[in-house]
Amino acid sequence: MSLYTLYKGLEGATVFVTGGASGIGKDIVHAFAAQKARVGFFDIDQDRGKALENELQANGVNIRFGQCDLRDIAGLKQSVQEMEQALGHASVLVNNAAQDDRHSWEDVTEEYYDERIATNLRHLFFMTQAVAPGMIKNGKGSIINLGSNSWWEAAGGMPVYTTSKAAIHGMTRSFARDLGPHRIRVNTVVPGWIMTERQKELWVTPESLGRHLERQCLPDPISPDYIARMVLFLGSDDAAMCTAQNYMVDAGSI
Repeated sequence: MSLYTLYKGLEGATVFVTGGASGIGKDIVHAFAAQKARVGFFDIDQDRGKALENELQANGVNIRFGQCDLRDIAGLKQSVQEMEQALGHASVLVNNAAQDDRHSWEDVTEEYYDERIATNLRHLFFMTQAVAPGMIKNGKGSIINLGSNSWWEAAGGMPVYTTSKAAIHGMTRSFARDLGPHRIRVNTVVPGWIMTERQKELWVTPESLGRHLERQCLPDPISPDYIARMVLFLGSDDAAMCTAQNYMVDAGSI
């Protein structure tokens, strides 16, 4: 990632990132590491998580990986406690983890629905609940939830995912109101179609990408580091009066 802006207030700050071992989350971890923040990231993928931790520690980054299945709320809370003991209370929380598996509405069972909600929505609430008390003690904080423009575009083929992502916006605005008196800001970053390795392996074809780029105002594919740059801004003091808002990074596709 090219580092465009240094935010001095992030140097030495403690930042927690969920789903940080790959995809957009990995770029977010790298971005805060480049700011010399203390970064704690959570992921279910032990191998990728340890590899990223080892890579950044070798470069002198104060980083810690917490292996965690975010669907397990008791385990999530325990992982947060351990991360706080290692790095201190978070100044910034990035609720990034999600899984956009495609599925047909006809095939969705109650069990699948509940699992997808747990994967894509529920943990954002409980991660916020776990981290906010430390921010209150600090006197301020920034919580950044990752949404999706898929439901804004009326995308099909993944209705439980889009339901989850739409709900995040309501959660963001409610927490912004409840936590605002403590100077805790809560915002949603809304990515467009981001060219992560997962997307390129599973769904990107020349035809599908061409059709999508025709919808964008800007003609270029969006790489994950563009999301990381917006997240950095919202985590910084430069965004001190930004809360309860959606920040689109979609090249103008809706």
